[in-house]
Amino acid sequence: MTMLKATKLLTVAALVIAGSAHAQRGVREHERERFRTDHWVYDNRFHHDHYYPAVGYRIGALPPGHLEVRFRGEPFWFHSGVWYHRVGPSFVVFRPPFGVIVPVLPPAYSTVYVGAVPYYYANDVYYVQKPQGYEVVAPPPPSEAPAAAAPPQQTAGNWYYCDSAKNYYPYVGQCPEGWRTVPATPPAPR
Repeated sequence: MTMLKATKLLTVAALVIAGSAHAQRGVREHERERFRTDHWVYDNRFHHDHYYPAVGYRIGALPPGHLEVRFRGEPFWFHSGVWYHRVGPSFVVFRPPFGVIVPVLPPAYSTVYVGAVPYYYANDVYYVQKPQGYEVVAPPPPSEAPAAAAPPQQTAGNWYYCDSAKNYYPYVGQCPEGWRTVPATPPAPR
């Protein structure tokens, strides 16, 4: 292969890769744009970074895969961190009552430690684990609320892992047993 053909081939490959990256960025911008309406709320507390329908938003039918949860004789519906209550012929997004138990956590949740107690957070709702599932509880009191954690002593080439949370800093803000330093090693090339 001549040097000119190789250069042309590399140029075409670079343009294809750049075009693909631009197209992906455009798709992401489009996805973000679809949430810029009054009925979507962005939850970035505790690095949660997830969109949810706003409290009070009405829908005509529940999403597929919803769970029915009964609490004090009343039916509620839960799907992906969103709670619904029937109002007339429609379903309304609402905050669940404290004490209601759901068998599974939402697929997108953040683990927050207050002292040594793990709280699971999603869509402005806190859960604690119980034998029969996850109970909706009041937020931790302000005096006990998790503070913004100062990062562990940063050194180049290290990550910080919390064994009890099974996650890395900054995805978990606090680690009751202390952070374990792990060498930051990229995946091996294929």
